[in-house]
Amino acid sequence: MTAIVFYFQIHQPWRLRRYTFFDIGKHSDYFDDAENERILRRVADKCYRPMTLLLEELVEQHQGAFRCAFSISGCALQQLEQWAPETLEIFQRLAKTGCVEFLAETSHHSLSALIDPEEFRAQVRNQHERIQRLFGRAPTAFRNTELITSNAIAREAEDMGYRAILAEGADHILDWRSPHYVYRPEGCDRIVTLLRSYRLSDDIAFRFSNKAWASWPLSSETFRDWLGALPEKDDFVGLFMDYETFGEHQWTETGIFEFMRHLPGAVLSDPRFRFATPSQVAADCDPVARLDLPNPFSWADAERDLTAWLDNAMQRSAHQAVYELAEAVKATGDSDLLETWRRLTTSDHFYYMCVKFFSDGDVHKYFSPYATPHDAYITLMNVLGDLRRRLGVPLESLLMP
Repeated sequence: MTAIVFYFQIHQPWRLRRYTFFDIGKHSDYFDDAENERILRRVADKCYRPMTLLLEELVEQHQGAFRCAFSISGCALQQLEQWAPETLEIFQRLAKTGCVEFLAETSHHSLSALIDPEEFRAQVRNQHERIQRLFGRAPTAFRNTELITSNAIAREAEDMGYRAILAEGADHILDWRSPHYVYRPEGCDRIVTLLRSYRLSDDIAFRFSNKAWASWPLSSETFRDWLGALPEKDDFVGLFMDYETFGEHQWTETGIFEFMRHLPGAVLSDPRFRFATPSQVAADCDPVARLDLPNPFSWADAERDLTAWLDNAMQRSAHQAVYELAEAVKATGDSDLLETWRRLTTSDHFYYMCVKFFSDGDVHKYFSPYATPHDAYITLMNVLGDLRRRLGVPLESLLMP
């Protein structure tokens, strides 16, 4: 049988308030809690609550035959606990069904795997413990921030005990290979890689409401037929997407909820298919080959690389400036200060500084709370200036690119 693996990513950053040069030394209230609460509640109303209730209904309707997986960043979990606990309770009910897997990741949706292995491991441990506390089961599969993966990152995940790592089924990685098989990253002995089928995933996540698309309007039966046209020997199909696809990016009026309501029944009507979680696929399927992942790659933008976060001089200098403070922050032993600093490691702050154009540039603008990428850079660097002052770190090294 071929397994259908639905994986949903949930993340909300701690957005910064408009922190100016003149605020440095005056106050250290960096985060815009009013805006963060407003967005969290809005997305919970439009997506998290109705979609999770629907998934709960589908698990019950199909008597456990429907399964899926989530990764919820620590930032999002903190906000759910604080501002939408009733929504978090629905996720906890899903966890109790045994049909939904919650994956490990970095607690603060950071790029720490690329620059600070010690901090990377610390954030993963923290998130691991939070998932176990909230959902009653220790995670056994891992996804790094924005599916950023490499041989080295996979080895780190293996050393931490995970049996599977999710990654993008990028063409430049696969070459002639199919994303529908289980692979083992080079240099690893136990962990396997499960790849995203980006064409099928994006049919739901991005193209679903596009009236100019040849396949609009997409029905659950049509999507089932597309799956049925795949080779029967395929191990699995990874349908990985942002959870906000449902109700936030694709509005209710597009029919996205009704599509999802009928899709499991349509898929299960074909005896060839079953739904499975990433850890189930990792346990059931042997890797068909090794896959060499020498350089980090992601699921972001057309390039599927790191340019969404670390392409230009602003992004690189800001990212380096954040991690230059790691040792000084940790030396204080102040848990609140450490939490503040870790919120600044969140990848979104650097994503907002991207200066790409064309279609990817439009996506970056959609998510950014700033008028320009330069505004994002200045705001973060002002915050870092104040944090340096509090830590007694010289400001001379805080340079413009």
